[in-house]
Amino acid sequence: MIHTKKEKEVIDITQDVQKVVREKGIEEGLCNLFVAHTSAALTTADLDAGTDLDMVDAFEKIVPDLQYRHPHNPGHVKYHVLASLIGPSLSVPIDKGELVLGAWQKVVFVELGGPKERTVMVRFS
Repeated sequence: MIHTKKEKEVIDITQDVQKVVREKGIEEGLCNLFVAHTSAALTTADLDAGTDLDMVDAFEKIVPDLQYRHPHNPGHVKYHVLASLIGPSLSVPIDKGELVLGAWQKVVFVELGGPKERTVMVRFS
């Protein structure tokens, strides 16, 4: 369970995911993550200081403010579109019980319509 604090934020969940891998005793395979929300997403990123804010600023520029036709709260359509572009799922290899990530790469949860309580599903293959 992720409790977001802001309308838009990027949260490092790498250690939370690694903890699940260890608790389940998974040594090799794929860690498959999925967020079942239309205004949240998953990706990987370098999270040096300030990068999370840079990402949020860039996200704001990717999808324009338009006259959206979505009947339920049209102001949120921009974030549904952005969540679709970033994606609701992520697969990360596991080797010797550890997530296989680049030196600076983190598993990140992207909140686009918070603050909210969110769930990230974790499955292994």
